[in-house]
Amino acid sequence: MLKDFVLTILNILYHPFRKLMPYQTFRYAACGAGNTLLDIFIYFLSYNFIFQKQIVYTPVGAISPYIAAFLMAFIISFPTGFYLNRYIVFPGSILPGRNQLVRYFLLVIACVFLNYFFIKLFVEQFQVYPTVSKIITTFIVVTFSYLTQKHFTFKGKKA
Repeated sequence: MLKDFVLTILNILYHPFRKLMPYQTFRYAACGAGNTLLDIFIYFLSYNFIFQKQIVYTPVGAISPYIAAFLMAFIISFPTGFYLNRYIVFPGSILPGRNQLVRYFLLVIACVFLNYFFIKLFVEQFQVYPTVSKIITTFIVVTFSYLTQKHFTFKGKKA
């Protein structure tokens, strides 16, 4: 099973970090980093090769290539992130799966707006290269996401 494989890899990788942080924090950092790297990689491929840095025309309207690349990366990183958080990082959450999914979806929608806002801000106002803008934006949004997931989305029992 994929869950068991991921947990085995995390157990092996945790050894050098065990004195620095609790295992759940390590799992969150490792899964979050993996999903974030996947997101950035898909963004980079989408922006540079799929959309070829060109405006994307849809029946609804035109989308800038950096926002289209963000949406492409989101389609993949959303379900991957939920799976990792639900089954790997926070398996002891007291909330039913449906509630977790709704809360995760609400959090992700907030993160989508934050991503959109910050990418547009950095690219259009500050003239920062789109991939660099995505990386800076990711640091901002990950901080917000971590705090929200820990205390709201996958809330566990109080110790």
